[in-house]
Amino acid sequence: MSKWTKASLVLAVLASACSGAGEGGGAVVPGGGAKHELLNNPAPLFAVDSLNGKGKIDLAQWKGKVVLVDFWATWCEPCKKAFPKLDELRVKYEQSGFAIVAVSEDDEANGIAAFGTTHGGKFPLVWDKDKSIAGKWKPKAMPSSFVVDKKGVVRFVHLGYHEGEEKEIEAELKSLL
Repeated sequence: MSKWTKASLVLAVLASACSGAGEGGGAVVPGGGAKHELLNNPAPLFAVDSLNGKGKIDLAQWKGKVVLVDFWATWCEPCKKAFPKLDELRVKYEQSGFAIVAVSEDDEANGIAAFGTTHGGKFPLVWDKDKSIAGKWKPKAMPSSFVVDKKGVVRFVHLGYHEGEEKEIEAELKSLL
């Protein structure tokens, strides 16, 4: 199999996971009850510069806050719907100790900051250039969101996005703040 054929196959699988997740696609279980190996385990740390002027993002420095780590990509249609909903939560709970960082799994950095501007992502946007962050977090769909408690433990996992999911996440945040 050629390198291009393999790359096409990978993109097809990812696009399928992205579009089907949380919308009856059956590939993953959406919502905070999703099963994942990181659930109830320490969140893998990472430190990387944001691409939208939010400075260096170091997960270790956010200990003491509830953090939502969202894995996404510019080609992901459900991500376009999720970003404004996540930003509404950020605005509502930021003063209570809530933060969001969105980790792009795109192959190139071009378009990441513009995606955030277009789709309401005013939280830090970072690029997982070498896929090392995803290698530790293992997102199983696009988007995949991990809710991390104040002690740095992953407490909830959302695979895919579905309408109304922000209400589930809000309830989870309230239980952790």
